[in-house]
Amino acid sequence: MDESGIVNHVAGAIVAALDWSSSADARKAAVSYLESIKAGDVRVLATTSFVLVKKDWSSEIRLHAFKMLQHLVRLRWDELSPTERRNFANVAIDLMSEIANPCEEWALKSQMAALVAEIVRREDLNLWQELLPSLVSLSNSGPIQAELVSMMLRWLPEDITVHNEDLEGDRRRLLLRGLTQSLPEILPLLYTLLERHFGAVVSEAGREQLDIAKQHAATVTATLNAINAYAEWAPVPDLSKYGIIHGCGFLLSSADFRLHACEFFKLVSPRKRPVDDSASEFDSAMSNIFQILMNVSGDFLYRFNSNAGFIDENEIEFAEYICESMVSLGSSNMQCISGNSTMFSLYLQQMLGYFQHKKLALHYQALLFWLALMRDIVSKPKNAAHAAIDSGVNNLTSGSGQGDSEKKKVFAFVTDDICSCIFDISFQRMLKKEKVPPGSAVSAGSLELWSDDFEGKGDFGQFRSKLLELIRFVASIKPLIAASMVSERIISIIKSILVAAVPAQGLAVMESMQLALDTIVNAVFDGSNEFGGSGSETRSETQLALCRIFEGLLRQLLCLQWTEPTLVEVLGHYLDALGPFLKHFPDAVGSVIDKLFELLTSLPFVVKDPSTSIARHARLQICTSFIRLAKAADKSLLPHMKVLIFSANCLA
Repeated sequence: MDESGIVNHVAGAIVAALDWSSSADARKAAVSYLESIKAGDVRVLATTSFVLVKKDWSSEIRLHAFKMLQHLVRLRWDELSPTERRNFANVAIDLMSEIANPCEEWALKSQMAALVAEIVRREDLNLWQELLPSLVSLSNSGPIQAELVSMMLRWLPEDITVHNEDLEGDRRRLLLRGLTQSLPEILPLLYTLLERHFGAVVSEAGREQLDIAKQHAATVTATLNAINAYAEWAPVPDLSKYGIIHGCGFLLSSADFRLHACEFFKLVSPRKRPVDDSASEFDSAMSNIFQILMNVSGDFLYRFNSNAGFIDENEIEFAEYICESMVSLGSSNMQCISGNSTMFSLYLQQMLGYFQHKKLALHYQALLFWLALMRDIVSKPKNAAHAAIDSGVNNLTSGSGQGDSEKKKVFAFVTDDICSCIFDISFQRMLKKEKVPPGSAVSAGSLELWSDDFEGKGDFGQFRSKLLELIRFVASIKPLIAASMVSERIISIIKSILVAAVPAQGLAVMESMQLALDTIVNAVFDGSNEFGGSGSETRSETQLALCRIFEGLLRQLLCLQWTEPTLVEVLGHYLDALGPFLKHFPDAVGSVIDKLFELLTSLPFVVKDPSTSIARHARLQICTSFIRLAKAADKSLLPHMKVLIFSANCLA
């Protein structure tokens, strides 16, 4: 069969294989024929495919032909002679020039770029130096040509950023080394394309040449996509040296391109500090990234606060990207700014601003940061052997290798105001939206509470667990603030319920704060807490102050005369949550026991009405409260055992 006959047969097979109106047998036969072409004479495969990618054929045929060419380069390249491979590459470059026109579909241009990138990779980048002048010349021809070159540069490191089972480890390492050596040519070219075509977008839009402006905009987007393909692995000092960080930072101010620019910072922010001589250059680049993101972040938070909390949804999406990058940056490279007190203090204030934000998505990102920071601050010092074993763990305050001294430096910036804010917001966000009935006695104000509609962050139980863990960490370093704030909030909720027309409406809020109380009491009375002081006298004063706070809260709880089963159950939980405190304040144990018996007797014992199942459940919970109280209060319960047994016998 002559060449034109093979071309026509392959084209017909492609159409049949993609035509779902064809019979199953016809599609199967077409696929079989195409596979035979791919596995047959490699020169026939190349010649046929190059004919079918021409604009004379339909898009479906051309796309499939590009795939066949990529298959050849990836799996059968070595079957061609060096001269044939070079001719193949030249034909591909010429085809790249032909396909760069406004009428071509994006998918075809993308596959063309992917083919050239595959050829360069297969030649171990020896071809790169020869092709570079042609590519630079092509990129200078216009925005469409520049877009195609950027697409190719985006595909070039594909085997580094995406795992490919066909690529052996040695070949991947060779590719990485070759691409790294080529960065002095690649990165300046990308920066030039970014600068040139963004300027052209602004200029052409100003002249109302919108069609031309769109072409330049497509080039800017393609260039940013290419840059993002290098962000995860190219040396950070190189990204700074060749202007990439500056360029992407500048585009954060452009509404059309800022999300793509954000993707760059999202990828580069968690990069690890090298251990070689480039560490200082890395720190300098990361410090610059901190400054860029903080400037944008500060502007967003200022506008949000100035507009009385109103902000466009597009701004919120942008802020999510920025916040996520700042969390990654602080979690991986805190050492780059911890030595600059002004910058570090501002960074913490901005992360606190996101934690306070009414939008749940922004709060959630900041929660992850504060959780990691506080966990690291309260963690115990590791011995040398343990530290060596655990060296791979990412510690926010030990990125510079200074360990405990770095923790103390960071801890000095965690002020009482910051901790108070963390407690305040955490308490409010312990509520789930669906649990709060309309007209509830206590609300969370303007905060967007967790809802079942909130996707992508796990379930509410996981979110609340993170909040409780954060509360525990902060309470362990600021026990007096924790005790005071949880006590004040609970007393405020109780007062609201007492004056509410339907007291049970405050049940959800009471239930949520019981978990916070339980966490704080356990954190400050767990036996390992030093209460923030260096001497026994300071610790004793702190402990006495804590006892006075919880004594006042207990007094309020003991005065409540609730008989509604659901409220009785919650009150029982509150009393047994104070168990660790009663271990240090044994004088109140008797009153708590009396109150539990009072609650138990206030509930109906045997009533045939099915609705009393709520009361039976409340009775069961009060009974278990005795057990939990006994475990937590420990020996403080012993003097009251006779009274407890006598009262229990009276109920039998």
